[in-house]
Amino acid sequence: MGKIKIGIIICDRYHTCAGGKCFRALQNKEGAFEIYKDKEVELAAYTTCGGCPGGNIEYAPEEMKKNGVSHVHFATGFLVGYPPCPYMEHFEKFITAKYGMKVIFGTHPIPQKYLTTHNKLNTWNTDFLKKSIQNTLCDERTSLSYD
Repeated sequence: MGKIKIGIIICDRYHTCAGGKCFRALQNKEGAFEIYKDKEVELAAYTTCGGCPGGNIEYAPEEMKKNGVSHVHFATGFLVGYPPCPYMEHFEKFITAKYGMKVIFGTHPIPQKYLTTHNKLNTWNTDFLKKSIQNTLCDERTSLSYD
């Protein structure tokens, strides 16, 4: 298998994010990017969802696909925001059905401060959210390094 081209979509409430944690995690193949530990990966797209309820989701994946993107990552911000994005499950179904792209939830590891708060609030209490955070859970040392 050749190089995998990925796209990252971030939640629009974080539209000013410079992507530092996502890019560091990609370079180190940490968090959700650990799935590429033995593969060559190229970041080929980075955009926001366009704001609730995700207006850019209808169009951005089409452009990403034209540029060779096969895997779309929803940034960790979708999972750790207060509340987590309520549209993620719909986004995954839409992108998979319309564009045939693989959707992965998460980018960088969940920072410890978010993990602590969400665990106290019991935020990730649905089967979908429990499954969605799995790729971004890591050891405490790594989690703390993303605070």
